[in-house]
Order: sequence, then structure tokens, then C-alpha cells
Amino acid sequence: MIADVARAYAPASVGNVGVGFDILGHSLSGPGDVATVRRIDEPVVRIAAVRGLATELPRDAAANTAGAALLALRAALSLPFGFEIELDKGIALGSGLGGSAASCVAALVAANALLEKPLSNAALYPFALEGEAVASGGRHGDNVGPMLLGGLVLATADRLVSVSVPERWHCAVVHPHFVLETRAARAALAGHYALPEFVTQSAALAQVLLGCERGNAGLVRAGLRDTLVEPRRAALIPGFAAVKQAALDCGAMGASISGAGPSVFGWFESRAAAEVAAQAMTDAFAEAGLASDQRVSPIAGPAAGLRA
Repeated sequence: MIADVARAYAPASVGNVGVGFDILGHSLSGPGDVATVRRIDEPVVRIAAVRGLATELPRDAAANTAGAALLALRAALSLPFGFEIELDKGIALGSGLGGSAASCVAALVAANALLEKPLSNAALYPFALEGEAVASGGRHGDNVGPMLLGGLVLATADRLVSVSVPERWHCAVVHPHFVLETRAARAALAGHYALPEFVTQSAALAQVLLGCERGNAGLVRAGLRDTLVEPRRAALIPGFAAVKQAALDCGAMGASISGAGPSVFGWFESRAAAEVAAQAMTDAFAEAGLASDQRVSPIAGPAAGLRA
């Protein structure tokens, strides 16, 4: 029998991974968003409740990332029924950890379980892009892609490619108590770019991808240096330079802004190194006058999935 209700979880994520603007990201273990979706006879999508945020999110389905994703799913599959969504937010909005993306991915995974013939997580990607576009104004998959598949994912316009990463490699992410809206962070990128900048960034991305697949930390160290986007956004994050340096001083293969910021991440060859770095990065934010939360996770983090 087809269920009438399903719950699903979607993890946080590190978008861009510095050198992969809009196309590379990885999931994070720990808190995430949970969506409870009910199948209803009325052919509409409704947002019944949003919990866990001080800021009110849109209840109009078309203006909500989860609602927009399920509207796209209904239209593509010509579903005769609709969905009612309840969201329990575990990821802060404007944190650079994929808070908006997690809502639409969790809702999609839950709704998918209510279909007569459920799709694979990868097949949900086009609908997740529709949801992401509501929050950021663009169809980029660097957050929704790794949430759907887990781990490090290359997200192009029309496909998702999982990238192997050694299990022992970990990420330290520190989220300062400071909101940086995605649209404002993207506005900082307007302006002229020289061709050599793109060449440098392309070489960096290639080294990171090869280094991950080969388990070669030296290649990752050589490549995980964002010379294109980070310099244009760094000034938006108080204390960023000191926080990044704290990660590097603790042996990071590289460190940069997580997504649109203000969270900062570093990649490490062991969990122990990542844990030491997370505290050092937290202390650096404190020096800048910001309290923060820290998280340590395998780079090969979890995928979204159903919850009991």
C-alpha cells in the first residue's frame, strides 16, 4: 500500500568548496532539516507549518523552496493529488550551510516516498533546482546535489556526479552568529573578471577533484585556494582572514567560505586535526566579536533519507 505520510531528513552542506563555485559541494553529518509530507486529495501544495526559526518563512508554496520543489514534481509527473508540508528547521538560514536547499530536498524525499513509483534521489535533482532557485535566484546544485547523493558531488546543470573522498578526511565548519543573505553575497561578485583568473581557478578545481579521487592530499593542498570568489566576499565576513588562517595553522589542506557565507570551512586529513582546528577557528571568530557554532564531519557526509 502507498503511505499517506512520510518524514525525511536532509543534511547541511558546504557549497562551492572554494574552487567549485555553484558546481561543487559536500554534505555534513549532524543537524539538518526534517520535512513531514502528507498526500492530500486536493491537487495543490500547501505549507502547513514551519518550526525552528525565529524568522517567518513564506507559506505561499510557490515562494517557499520546499513548496516550489513539490509544485515542480507535481507538474512534471502530472500527479492528480497534492501535498501538505510541515518543516522542522535544523539549519539556520543565511548561514552558508544550505538551509534553504535542505528544506526542498527533505520535502522532495518525503513526497517521493508517497508516489506509486518512487524516483531515485538523483532523479529528484531537477525539482530540487526549482526549489533552490526560489531562495538564491539561480538554478545551481552545489547544495542540493550533495544532499541528494551524500558526500562530495559535482553538480552540473543536468546531472550529478559523485566524487570519491577518503573516509578519514574530515571537514571543520564554524558558523558565526551573523546572517549573510545569499542574494547579498552574490551581489558582491558583480564586476570584471580577467581571463587568467578563470584559468587559475580551473586548474585549482581540477587538482582538488583529482586529489580527492586519488586520495592525494598534496594535490588538494595545491588546489584548494579560491582566487576568484573568496577575495570578493571576504570583507563581508568579520574576522574571516584570521579564521581561515587558524584553519591553515592547524594543518588544513585548504580553507574558505562555506557557500555564500558567513560560515568558514577547512579540510583536514583526520578527524583529530579537524576537531583541533574547529576550536581554533571558533576562538578566531570570538576575537572578532562573534559567537559561533562548530561542526566536524567526514567530507563524505550522509545523503538525505526517510525518517521514522
